Parts: sequence; structure tokens; C-alpha cells
Amino acid sequence: MLNTQLSTASFADTKPHYNVLDGLRGVAAITVVCFHIFEAFATSHLDQRINHGYLAVDFFFILSGFVVGYAYDDRWGTMKAKDFIKRRIIRLHPMVVMGAVIGAILFYFQGCSVWDVSKVTGLALLFATLLNSLLIPAVPGHEVRGLGEMFPLNGPSWSLFFEYIGNILYALFIHKFSTKALAVLVVIAGFGLASFAILGPYGDICAGFSLTKIEFTAGFLRMIFSFSAGLFLSRIFKPANVKGPFWICGVAIVALLAVPRIGGAEHLWMNGLYDTVCCVLIFPFLVYLGASGKSTDRFTTRICKFLGDISYPLYTVHYPFIYLYYAWVKNNQLTFEESFPGAAAVVTGSIILAYICLKLYDIPVRKYLTRQFLKSKAV
Repeated sequence: MLNTQLSTASFADTKPHYNVLDGLRGVAAITVVCFHIFEAFATSHLDQRINHGYLAVDFFFILSGFVVGYAYDDRWGTMKAKDFIKRRIIRLHPMVVMGAVIGAILFYFQGCSVWDVSKVTGLALLFATLLNSLLIPAVPGHEVRGLGEMFPLNGPSWSLFFEYIGNILYALFIHKFSTKALAVLVVIAGFGLASFAILGPYGDICAGFSLTKIEFTAGFLRMIFSFSAGLFLSRIFKPANVKGPFWICGVAIVALLAVPRIGGAEHLWMNGLYDTVCCVLIFPFLVYLGASGKSTDRFTTRICKFLGDISYPLYTVHYPFIYLYYAWVKNNQLTFEESFPGAAAVVTGSIILAYICLKLYDIPVRKYLTRQFLKSKAV
């Protein structure tokens, strides 16, 4: 059951959108911002608060696969791979550029003991901005912040890098798979993801941000399983009768992402098992419930639309302010309680900035690019 009102989160597609899924994407995005706030006080994955917030990325990948499959699987008789790629670039890339520019503007204000921005030349920063804007990953040891990030001006861009890989694989190969072949891919990728989570060195799947072998492997496994699982779900989907899906699934997402670390340093596999269960079983089920239901009252509909609208811009613009907040906390040796006004300002300000970017930049730019490069208005 679908809401026939088009969401600007998905832009002017020709099909009605799952407004509950739009809302859930927004819930997950806000939870990610809160997860990143607490990075300033964590010494490792073990003591990070809102401990499993990183799993929001896997939820995003499943949502992406489901929505892409729903929107495009039946278009391949008339649509070429290059047309699909153009649509996805127009949909995703304007905010990639905006995130990089904001990261560059704030870079020299983010100095702290963890990274020394004062030694970075303007030319190096300009080059880093160009790489990030083009979504070209930086090589560890040769990036401006010194943390080994693919995208040191806006760390979360790593997941968009893998999102692009998933979209390219879908355009070139995966859309041609039969449903049975797609199921085989999901199973194989699921075993790979579970192996990394349970048997790997971290005891979790909070990885993928760097071009090192282990990080890239983790990022690819996270994307290929979840994106393929979402595609598979879109093909076999038959809606059930679900009441109040947004509130049920929204609370479930927050609760799952906020669960404390399981097993500690002694039993890493236990936390890896939790990550696996969330990605393989629970998240697909939540997407199924969200797609099955619809918002039936005006308040919930507005909430879902607003959260869906800001979800992607919020994800792409918030992290430069996390760097800033992190540096402020470290430089002044603040506790979370002491820094709470700053944390609240980062969350609130990021939401406001995301909405401003959506209305004044993202939508106008996508409309312009659509007119210039697509015959159809569907993006």
C-alpha cells in the first residue's frame, strides 16, 4: 500500500513512494548523527554509546536496494545502463559535492591533538575537496586528516562510494539476474558478511571507511549483501495488513541501534552475531513492514515526509560539524554533560542545514540537471 504523494526525498519519479520507508530513513539518519556525537567520548568500538549506530548504513543499503528494484526493475526494456547511472548521479551527487564543500570550509577550524590541520596547505585542501567532490577515495597515508579515511573532509561519503558501486553492478549485471540467481547472490553475500562479523578481527561490521584491504572488504560485503537483499525483497514483496508501521518500525530501529556492545573484548563473536541477525533478518523484516503499511493520519504523513526529505541531506552534511564538535571536546577536555549544548546544537543545526540545502540547493540543482541530461523527468 503506497502513499500517492511524491516525496522530494525520492524526487520526481513516475511511481508513488513508500512514505513510511521515507520516514524510517529519516529516523535512521538522525540516529546516525547521535551515534557520531558520541565518537568524541569513545576509546574503541567497545565503549561507544548508541553502540550499534553504524548499522544504520546497512539499513540504508537495504532500503536503497528495495527502492531501486521497485522503481527500475521493470524499466530495463526501454532504459539503458547509462540512463540509469545518469539518474542515480543526478539523485545522489549534488549533495556529495555540498558535503565536500562544507567539509573544506570548516577544515581549518577542526584542529585538535588527534589531527593537526595547521600543517595542511591550501593546495592540499583544494585537491582533497576535488577528490571528495568527485567521490574519488584518498589513499591511506596520503590524505589530509591523517586518519586513513577515503574521504577525510566528510567521512560518511565512504558509504556513498559503495552505493555507487552497487548501482553500477545493478545496472551492468544484477538487474539481469533471475530471482533465483539473485537469491543465490544474497545467500553467498550473507555468508560473507556473517563470516566477517562473527569471525573477523573487530567483532562487528563497523568498517568500510578506508581503502585498506580489510576495510574495503567489509564495506563491499556490507553493501553487496544489503543492497542485493533489498532488491530481492522488492521482487518477492507482497504487502501485509500492518497498522502503525512507522511508529513500530521507528522505535525498533532506534532500539536496535542503541543496544550496548555485546560480549565485550572477551567474546567478540557475540557482537558479530548480533550485527548479523540485525542485517540478515531484522532489517529486511522492518523494510517489509514499512513497505506494507501506510500513514493514515495527517500528522504521521507529515512526519514521514519531513524525515524522508531531510534524510539524505542530513547524512551528507552533518559530519563536518562532528569533526568540529570532536575537536572542541578534545581541546577543552569536556565531558558529554559539559558539551551537551554543543551536541544539541550539532544535531539541531544539522537538521536545519539539511532542510535548507534540500530546498535551496539539492532540488533546484537536480531539476536543472534533469532538464539538461534526461529526456524524462523521472529521477
